[in-house]
Amino acid sequence: MSRIRTATALLCLAIALPRSGPAQGYRLRLDTRGQAVAYRGVQLDSIPVSDTVTSPNGGPATQDGFAVSCFPGSGYCSFFRPGVQQDARPVTSNADLTVWGLGVPGLSIHAIARLAGSLSSADPWPGAEPTAQLLETYAQYAVERFAFQVGRQTLTTRFGFTGFDGGRLTVRDSRHGLDLTGYGGWGLWRGAVLPVTSPELNPLGEFRPPERTVVAGAGAGWTTSRMDIKLTYQREVDPSVDYFVSERAGVDAALRPYRGVTLSGGADYDMAQGWWGSAEGTLAYAAPNGRVHASAAVRRYRPHFDLWTIWGAFSPVPYTAIDASLAVTPIRRLELRASGERYSFADAEAATPLVSVESDGWRFSWDAAYTLPQSLTVRGGYHAEFGPGASSRGFEGGVTYSPAEFLTLALHGGTLNRPLELRFDESSVRTYGLYAQYRSSSRVRVELDASGYSEDRQRPDAAAFSWDQLRVSARVVFVFASGAELRGLPPAVLQMPRSPEAAP
Repeated sequence: MSRIRTATALLCLAIALPRSGPAQGYRLRLDTRGQAVAYRGVQLDSIPVSDTVTSPNGGPATQDGFAVSCFPGSGYCSFFRPGVQQDARPVTSNADLTVWGLGVPGLSIHAIARLAGSLSSADPWPGAEPTAQLLETYAQYAVERFAFQVGRQTLTTRFGFTGFDGGRLTVRDSRHGLDLTGYGGWGLWRGAVLPVTSPELNPLGEFRPPERTVVAGAGAGWTTSRMDIKLTYQREVDPSVDYFVSERAGVDAALRPYRGVTLSGGADYDMAQGWWGSAEGTLAYAAPNGRVHASAAVRRYRPHFDLWTIWGAFSPVPYTAIDASLAVTPIRRLELRASGERYSFADAEAATPLVSVESDGWRFSWDAAYTLPQSLTVRGGYHAEFGPGASSRGFEGGVTYSPAEFLTLALHGGTLNRPLELRFDESSVRTYGLYAQYRSSSRVRVELDASGYSEDRQRPDAAAFSWDQLRVSARVVFVFASGAELRGLPPAVLQMPRSPEAAP
């Protein structure tokens, strides 16, 4: 309830803002999305081992033809039956508020709140709990040489997404292109805005730390016309045992030796585990006339797990990939793109005498788009992938029509075939839908989308039932601001990190 009261207070504050003095400004963005989804459910069932029969494929099955999984020492075998149709109607609403002109030059307040729920009585849609969340809520004091933020905030580094309740200080020397950043506070769960002690993380149960972790980090950057370099360090400690949860250091760099040519790369080192993590290097070229974009890259990815989790015990191995992409505009209205990648996993040093499994794979795609003089754009493409355990291939395409700046209409469709290597199962999906966007002004936008998914499971047993699905969604975005225009925001506001939820 405290989260709901806080979110409500933010909206009330926004409504009261127009009564403030002329020096005060604000910007409020409300984004509401609703969706209606109809999909097939599944039901877990079991059968005594003595009641199973031998299927035509030689494996155990029910008498009505469902393949079952039997475990040694258990008297029952399990399988899934098709369930009843499920209907879900999730609704989410985000409020992004920025306030400045509070009597102290350079002082501003920023908050992002989310309300989520469901209009149906079915099981909660993923992400609908908790009902109210404060994604960010902080005050910032920013002047030319430094900026200080205190409150709930998030930042993105090469280590990923980090959220915490605490403070962050950035000191800048624009003349020499230098900046230093330090931050610290009580951490949020990785990739979320909930502390690890939140009841919403109950599936982790007793494996969770009993207290919120403490996060601290620092960064240093140097920017010139030809080069960017950034050093990053971050550690996380579990105060209940006074032991590291994670500790990593990383470096990112970019060189621009010639016009249109960029050489970038980075790497990180896991100091807690004592090994190198992920690394990458990219050579990119963009023609001055904008008609050619090309890149070639090599990257190494290694998953990272906190020391308190059990996943690190499985010794995850990294994979290395080499990829390339090319985008060409041979004529003014035609754009062609192609990309490809080859990857391979390191030796897992695990013996599998009864089965041989691939450890490398590849993927590629191409697509083309052509814009007609009547503001009609036609696009189409193909993608394919083969890797350990599965492969996929399919076509996609669509038509977009924009008769005016305020209106966009689109039709889209595609196919996807996905055979699985280690199961007698192959999925075939066909998608189709339509999309409409209406912008009455720069402050109001309405979107409608209806998509259908026709999926068939190609199996030699009774579990080859249809997984068809229909989704209809609507989205409304309102932007409220003081003054007649949204321009002229102070530096304190312009220097705020942009939230992904605020993207148009």
